Amino acid sequence: MSDLKTAVVGVGATGAVLAASLLAHNPEMVLVDPRPGLEEALRKDGIRVSGIISFEAPVQNFVDSVEKLGEYEPDVVFISTKTFHLHGVLEGLEKVFRPGMKIVSTHNGLGTEDVIADLFGPESAFRMSLNYGAALEGPSRVETTFSNPPNFLGALVPENRDIGLRIAEAVSAGGLETELVDDIKLNVWKKMIMKCTMASICAVTDRTIRDALRFPPTREIADGCFQEILAVAKAKGYGLGEDYLTQGLAYLEKVGVHKDSMCVDIANKTRTEIDFLGGKVVDYGKETGVPTPFYTVMTDLVRAMEDSYLNFRE
Repeated sequence: MSDLKTAVVGVGATGAVLAASLLAHNPEMVLVDPRPGLEEALRKDGIRVSGIISFEAPVQNFVDSVEKLGEYEPDVVFISTKTFHLHGVLEGLEKVFRPGMKIVSTHNGLGTEDVIADLFGPESAFRMSLNYGAALEGPSRVETTFSNPPNFLGALVPENRDIGLRIAEAVSAGGLETELVDDIKLNVWKKMIMKCTMASICAVTDRTIRDALRFPPTREIADGCFQEILAVAKAKGYGLGEDYLTQGLAYLEKVGVHKDSMCVDIANKTRTEIDFLGGKVVDYGKETGVPTPFYTVMTDLVRAMEDSYLNFRE
């Protein structure tokens, strides 16, 4: 991908790891993030990734808004923001978009690639499912907590297979093993069934994933949510088989010693990503006629908690 101009929008924990891997073979790549003081830190220290995955990469090009990408004319734009920033990022990209530009959603959540496709056309949209966890240790320092390669990349139209292979090869060459798949939505569902279910339960109860699965009352809620989302996925064309849940729960038991990131959002009184997690499951349930009472309650509880500090009224 060295002949493709590339940008990463969002240099938080997840985006910083992705950016560091790409910078290894594309040092002129441009990073985009509005956080005050970030540019100074990146230009001084570069990106430093430690833990399960380890990278160090200097940063040459940085802008603090998507609109300023116009002067760089990127061919591929990775979006690694929180999902609630997606619409704002895409509004900015409308001002710099050129025919042929590819936009890659690396978000946690359901349906983010469809938002891109609705605005720019399915030929412009890619989706990645990133299989690593990371946390910010400083403005330009990231600690990776787990990695379960490969990561997956997919296009929404088959005509993008060749450029998809080039993108996947470039990310892999930088140290993040990435595989191009024919149906990326299948990989997203496999990951998001676990994420969508446990995020709201952990956020409401302030428990780790493992604790929530081992405590009978929250396990009962999780089991109800799992059955609902599996039914919704099947109705959307993604029946995952009888063994999926057993394998997924075994994986959660292994990696679930930490709290879900939504717990951190609630603790820090910031916006959550509930709209593209539990909220999207509820939306899909209404669309397909699949009842989602457990998901509806958990989603409403997270939204109520969020509202209590974002829109507090005397």
